[in-house]
Amino acid sequence: MQQSETQEKDVFRVNGLPWLTSHAPESDVVISSRIRLARNYRKVPFPNRADFERLAAVLQLTDGVIPLVEQVTHQHLSRYAMDHLTKLQRDVLVDKRLVTNNLVANPQDRVAYISDDTSISLLVNEEDHLRIASRTPGLALERAYETASAIDDAFESKLDIAFDEKMGYLTSCPTNLGTGLRASVVLHLPGLVFTRNIANIINISQQLGLSVRGLYGDDKEVVGNLFRVSNQLTLGFSEQEIIDNLKSAVTEIIAHERRARKALAFYMKEHLEDDIWRAYGTLRYARLLTEKEVLALFSKVRLGIDMRLVEEVSADCFPDVLIGSRASWLQNLAGTENMSKNELDKLRAETVRTALAAHPGRAARTDA
Repeated sequence: MQQSETQEKDVFRVNGLPWLTSHAPESDVVISSRIRLARNYRKVPFPNRADFERLAAVLQLTDGVIPLVEQVTHQHLSRYAMDHLTKLQRDVLVDKRLVTNNLVANPQDRVAYISDDTSISLLVNEEDHLRIASRTPGLALERAYETASAIDDAFESKLDIAFDEKMGYLTSCPTNLGTGLRASVVLHLPGLVFTRNIANIINISQQLGLSVRGLYGDDKEVVGNLFRVSNQLTLGFSEQEIIDNLKSAVTEIIAHERRARKALAFYMKEHLEDDIWRAYGTLRYARLLTEKEVLALFSKVRLGIDMRLVEEVSADCFPDVLIGSRASWLQNLAGTENMSKNELDKLRAETVRTALAAHPGRAARTDA
């Protein structure tokens, strides 16, 4: 049974991500974990070579399995047809990392199924026929894989998935051959950036077959000290080997980040605290903020929260601040793309102030 399509879901109106809680394993450094599986249907051309008739057939096949997926995950999945959404709504989903630029570039016959808590997303007719993504807060790759694997099993029980005994799962991109699995972790690494040790971590990670990229910005600039670490190869490795390798590397990075934070607190405590509190004051009271300013400033505030130097606000505000800084979300909130830079910066500052006030820390709750 095909799910109903609704354009005014909370996913467009709520700026946070419910699964991005700060109460999770290693959450002082690890923001989230994700497992993504690439799958294709046998004897059907890959999406980049399929005509609209074949793409529509893939949608029909996928729709038929969704009730079983909901049953095994105990989650309701809403259906979002990309060509039924506005450009702003598509951009919001991209900025929330729930869909990809590739999915929205050619919206016809492209669909995303997203769970109500946004921890699960199924992308249909992206680079592959099916992309299964499961997200968890903190360092919890095994739990994310358990969910993704259960969804994969549901599809394999109903549909004929393209698989070769030697090559493994067949995928559009050769780098996904084998398991078709991409494991990734988002890390907040201000300590390593401030102590100028991040380059060493990136170089070592690459030698281990891992990719380290900024979550925002480009190859030359990382904004907000947020990094995504993921496996680069899938062929020749089992799912467990990929997860264990990534988890081992991330555990080492966590240890290095915590040592860097201790060094900062020991050798430049006053400077560190001044930096953090200036950032908090700017976010709390500024009337105009750019996107880069918000991410850079909140990185310092989040560091202060995690080091227990700031108790006026809770780390739970992080998702609201992160998404509330994005232009697409602000434009969608205002209901128009025609906003000047000043209007965007004003609404962004207001959104950040609201987010900080909505998540008081221990000190603020005590004062109240």
